[in-house]
Parts: sequence; structure tokens; C-alpha cells
Amino acid sequence: MAPEAGIRTMGRLELAVLGLACCLAVVSAATLGVVPTEGGFVEGFNKKLGLFGIGGRSVDIFKGIPFAAPPKALENPQPHPGWQGTLKAKDFKQPCLQVTLAQDDTEGSEDCLYLNIWVPQGQKEVSQNLSVMIWIYGGGFLLGSAHDKSFFNNYEYDGEEIATRGNVILVTFNYRLGALGFLSTGDANLPGNYGLRDQHMAIVWVKRNIAAFGGDPDNITIFGESAGGVSVSLQTLSPYNKGLIQRAISQSGVALVPWAIQKNPLSWAKGIAKEVGCPLDDTARMAECLKVTDTQTLTLAYKVPLLGQKYPFQYYLGLLPVVDGDFIPDDPINLFANAADIDCIAGTNDMDGYTFASIDVPAINVDLLTVTGEDFFKLVSQVTIAKGPRGANATFDFYTASWAEDSSQEAKKKTVVDFETDVLFLMPTKMAMAQHRANAKSARTYTYLYSHPAHNPLYPSWVGADHGDNLQYVFGRPFATPLGYRAQDRTVSRTMIAYWTNFARTG
Repeated sequence: MAPEAGIRTMGRLELAVLGLACCLAVVSAATLGVVPTEGGFVEGFNKKLGLFGIGGRSVDIFKGIPFAAPPKALENPQPHPGWQGTLKAKDFKQPCLQVTLAQDDTEGSEDCLYLNIWVPQGQKEVSQNLSVMIWIYGGGFLLGSAHDKSFFNNYEYDGEEIATRGNVILVTFNYRLGALGFLSTGDANLPGNYGLRDQHMAIVWVKRNIAAFGGDPDNITIFGESAGGVSVSLQTLSPYNKGLIQRAISQSGVALVPWAIQKNPLSWAKGIAKEVGCPLDDTARMAECLKVTDTQTLTLAYKVPLLGQKYPFQYYLGLLPVVDGDFIPDDPINLFANAADIDCIAGTNDMDGYTFASIDVPAINVDLLTVTGEDFFKLVSQVTIAKGPRGANATFDFYTASWAEDSSQEAKKKTVVDFETDVLFLMPTKMAMAQHRANAKSARTYTYLYSHPAHNPLYPSWVGADHGDNLQYVFGRPFATPLGYRAQDRTVSRTMIAYWTNFARTG
């Protein structure tokens, strides 16, 4: 080989090595590594974004960090004692103990008070002073977890898309559900609200520790949907959270919905006590017995009837937050002064009541079945039970006036859905936001209506956005699993993430 050819070959080789080194330098972007927290050191993992991480962006992910000690049954959560060495935070922990969908078994664990964190990173320096968003999941205070799986076998509440597209830190966590989270005798023997106190402890943990992850502890937004939206609303109203939260987003659920507060918790506690063989005549003895009952037995002692129920579905949601005179010191409508400095967004889906209406009036979900005026009047009279026949007649007339011009089955079925949407979601949300605005000092008040149809093949063609249909867009599922979505779905998702994260950063 001629000397010049050797020099040319060496030159190309050096360029190739140099290029590879540059690529490796880009791939090895900024990452947090081991992070100190009040309980001890934690180590997550770094995930590169894009092809081989080219572009230098990545996300640090921490899964399964304890924010409280393993809880004792029907007791308030306690601080975690900490750990020795470095905690490997690389896997989700089990959900909190709950009934399965069939309500014939349980899943999850009592030891469940853990949180997960996603931190977006640039190329050169680790992120600092990022806005923080804390997610509270829904599920009727009975079901759910911080990492619910979706149909595509990925995690519905995966924080990667929100964190990286919105440049915020995303936190999710578990809280206790069902009897273990919300059973109450309505007095000091079993005050209830254990699940709400779990949520509060997670918020406190984030406030105290998130700076070490690059977050701004003075810019925390809590957001949630359904029972999670109710929880968000209640957390803003509780005096325990004063100064901890700057902003809040309640999706399809606020503190004033008719299923937010259990006004007669003792009757439900007695039903469960009877089921598991505990005393009924004395709440102190009842509480003592319930606390030592096997937790799986306790969890299975309460079931929601989905067929043949005498009253609308909302009446069977019995294990709910309560006014305990402490964490929730008064009826929520009297507590909005506590949110005077918290910016709030609350809104509904245009057919939020569809799922509930299809349980209460099953014919609306089947094209071949008909809904009659009698069916609708029965539903109205059960919901307006406190106002008696006069209230039921006035409500019925108001909603059915349009039937004079369009008496088709589609119109009648939509009426049932509109009624349930109004009662269970829309009007309580309007009332809550009016209260927020009336009590606001520095706080800003926003509402939204979400109406992007679900495109669920199991639904009739006229159904709009059902309960929970916006979750997949808030969490960026159209980007994480693109084959399941269309171009316009990605536009909706991109827009919602931008709205939510802009609000978290700036209000």
C-alpha cells in the first residue's frame, strides 16, 4: 500500500472513531444518578429519548420510593423510618389492597404507600427548579393505582410524555382504597379519610424532597380525575395543605359532586361489621374488632351492585371521604376560603355521565332496546328524591321539553346521559368553580369542557366523550402507542399536555 493510501485510511478511521465518540457523548446526557432523600439515598434509571438518545434528551425515572411507613389497618399513615444504603428505585410497587373488577377476590398489598417520579433531562446539565405535577388517580375510592395498565399493556399513568413534552417533573403515588382507606364510624373511634391522609403525606414528601430531584418545591400542581379529581379538590380545601400546593386541576370530579362525601358513614360501617362478625351496638368495640379483622376479608365485605339495583349507581358508592371535623373540618362548600391562593382548573367531559347512565338505564347502551318516558321519570324521581314529586316533575319536564320536536331513541338516550352528566359532574363543577372564584384572593379560576369523542367501538355512534376518555390524551398515549391512534388524536394529546403543563408552570 502506498504511504498516501495509508494516511487516507487512518484519517477515515480517526474520523469514524471521533464521530462515534461524539455520538456517545450525546447519548450520555445529563442524569441525576443517586439522589439523597429524607429516608436515604435512591437510585433510579435514565432512559434516552429518540433514536439512541441522539439529541441528548433523556428522562430520569424513579419507581417505588416509600413516602410513608407500611400502614396499619384503619390508622393514619406514619413517616417512613428510612433505610440503609442506596434504595434501587427501578420497579413499580404493588397497588393498594382492593377488590378485583369482578369483586370476588382481592389484589394488591397493604404495604403500598410508594411514589414514582419522572424528571426530564437536557444534554449538558441536570434539570433544576422545574415545576412539579402530582397525579391522583380515580376509581371511585375503591379501585386504581399509580400505574394502571391500559389495553396496550403499557401503563396508563406513565409520566414520560407529560414530563418530557411539558418539561415538568411528574409524580404518581398510591393511596389506600375501599374499607382500608375510607371506612368510618362517623366519630373518633374510626374517623375515616385514611386514603386522603395518604395523599397528603405524598404531597408533603414531594414538598420536602423534590428539590433534590431538580424540582421547585414552591411550584407544585396536584391533578386528578374522577375520585382523583374529587381528591384534588378536597386537598385544596383541607387546612392541612396550607402553603403546600400552588395549583390544582380537577378532571370530572370536585368536592361538591353528590358522591364526594359520605353523609351517613356509620350505616355503611355497620353493614361491613355485620358481614365480618364485629359488634354493631358500640362504635368503640366495633372499631377495635374491625382493626384486627383480616384485611382481605374486610376489603371483600363491601361490594357495589352492578345489576338489579333499586337506586341509581351513585347511592351504592358508600366508602367515601367524610367530614371528620379535622382533615375535612366542615361541609366542603364552606371551605373554599382555604383555596383562596390556589389556581384551579376544573372541568367535565361532554358525556361524563354515560357509563353511569348505562348502569342505571341499561337500554341506552343497546341500539335494539328502547328508553321510555317512564324509564327516565323513574331515574329522575330517584335522583331528586329529596325534592319529592314536585321536584321530579319539574326536572322531568325541563329535560324532556325537546322531545316534542325530536322523540327519536337517540334523542331520548342522549337526554338520560345529559341528565346524569349534569347531576354527577357538570353542575357540581360549576358550583365549585363559582365558590372558588368568589373566595379567590391571588388565585385564578378556569373551567373547560372536553368533547373529543371516545371512538370506542363498543359504544353507540352518538356517544361523545365518556367518563375517563381524556386520560389517555393527558398522559400522551397517542405518542407512546401510535398504532392505536390517529393523527388528530395526537393533536388533541399535544394540546392537552401543553395546556396542563403551561398552567403548572405559570398559572
